[in-house]
Amino acid sequence: MTRPELSDWTLEPCDVLVVGGGATGLGVAVQAALEGRQVVLVEARDFACGTSSRSTKLLHGGVRYLAQGRIKLVREALRERAIVLGLAPHLAQPLPFVVHERSWWSWALTTVGLKLYQWLAGRLSLGSTEMLSSDELSASVPVLPGTVAAVRYWDGQFEDARLALALAQTAQAGGARVRNHVRVVGMVRHGQGWQVSLKDGLNGQTATLQAACVVNATGVWVDAMRQLALPAANPAQKLPGLVKPSQGVHWVVDRALLPLQEAVLVPRTSDGRVLFAVPWLGATVIGTTDTPRNDAPLEPRPMAEELAFLLKETEQALGVRLRAQDIKSIWVGLRPLVGGGSAPSGGTAQMSREHLIVREAPGFVTVTGGKWTTYRSMAQDVMGELVRQGDLSAPVHDARTERHTLFGAPSPGTLAVSLMDTPGLHLLGTQADQVKNAPGSEEMLGLGLTAAMVRYAARSEWAVTVEDMLARRWRVLFLDARLAAQMAPRVAELLEQETGIDPALPAFLALCQQYQLSPSDLAGT
Repeated sequence: MTRPELSDWTLEPCDVLVVGGGATGLGVAVQAALEGRQVVLVEARDFACGTSSRSTKLLHGGVRYLAQGRIKLVREALRERAIVLGLAPHLAQPLPFVVHERSWWSWALTTVGLKLYQWLAGRLSLGSTEMLSSDELSASVPVLPGTVAAVRYWDGQFEDARLALALAQTAQAGGARVRNHVRVVGMVRHGQGWQVSLKDGLNGQTATLQAACVVNATGVWVDAMRQLALPAANPAQKLPGLVKPSQGVHWVVDRALLPLQEAVLVPRTSDGRVLFAVPWLGATVIGTTDTPRNDAPLEPRPMAEELAFLLKETEQALGVRLRAQDIKSIWVGLRPLVGGGSAPSGGTAQMSREHLIVREAPGFVTVTGGKWTTYRSMAQDVMGELVRQGDLSAPVHDARTERHTLFGAPSPGTLAVSLMDTPGLHLLGTQADQVKNAPGSEEMLGLGLTAAMVRYAARSEWAVTVEDMLARRWRVLFLDARLAAQMAPRVAELLEQETGIDPALPAFLALCQQYQLSPSDLAGT
């Protein structure tokens, strides 16, 4: 994909500048573009490179919210779950879950709760909640120690990084200007809008963009963007924070080590948390933790106590004792948890139980919190807030994003390959034919990736660095970090041939080391 000069790319002013290329920002870009607005989206690194590619890969209504009586929130999420499944069936699919219980009483309570969950979904239910006999259980998942009964229910699974890419492509097809590796370095009120200074992280080019409105959708980093846009009377004084980061760790093991045909939910670990084991792209993902922290590094690392927790629970709750070499990849994501329910002084806020939208200056809105499942309704809320505040006029078009299928989505009724299977061109949906027989399709690089796919990603999917390619266009880093390091040199050659830009191979090889564990990492756990 040709990257035009940044100064040329920013010549035309825009109605809405979206800062942040994760689930929320991309959803806003799609909503705004389909409303007929002039939209620009910039992402400092790569689309979904933060929290949005490090999820548990679940589209869910939120079973745990039932116990808290948050029925309205569950209904909304169940509706949005069904919508996403319809918008991108090659990237989002129903998935059965099995819950093992160690007493009949807990089994009865769990069954009642999950029956209610199914009932709340109504006609959007993905399948029946049902009791499993021991024979039925052993046919799909290992029978866990101490299990007296189990229950199956249904939720959704998705491929998060490629869903983010589909949103970026959908926004672009709708007229938005979309670019990764571009950072906002300055922002001031100018005329009836904002003058925003941008810098390309790949070549150092700088440019200025005039935007009527700015949407700050930078995840756990929203407070840094607020500080850039809204300096206090004393520039050294920090604005009150909106979010508190919490980190979640997942690790991946070979499917043969934990052979699942359905996902497993452990409702109560030894410390009261929830644990998932999910079949995903030929492997099994296990997680997650929920550990507060005071900082927000770009590449967080697992803490010793988190490793100890996952190691203990994988053995006690899932019946598998792991060694360091069994763990193919380990990744850490930061969740932006809303830190308070009131708007900052002088601002206006729209608060849900999960996300916050706050306007602290004319034409400047921050959106934070939330989850992948509800990205679309959050985007509607953001654009609605800008209109309510008078920052934007009413939309030119009715976006109808609930019906606008995403880029690459196959026709209704087309049989989709399961997301539990190993990666393949089916993840490209209708674009697969462009790669299937292209030059380089016979050169296999590993885990189903071909040279033709690398060239296609560079030309059509904004892939520039090895990390772009092997972490998010093809999920090798998240499935097998050692294999990713072996594949990286050839991928770097192909990318540089296509783009003429340094693909940052040394940085990616260092990242591969971070996604691996050594025996010393688990010593004493």
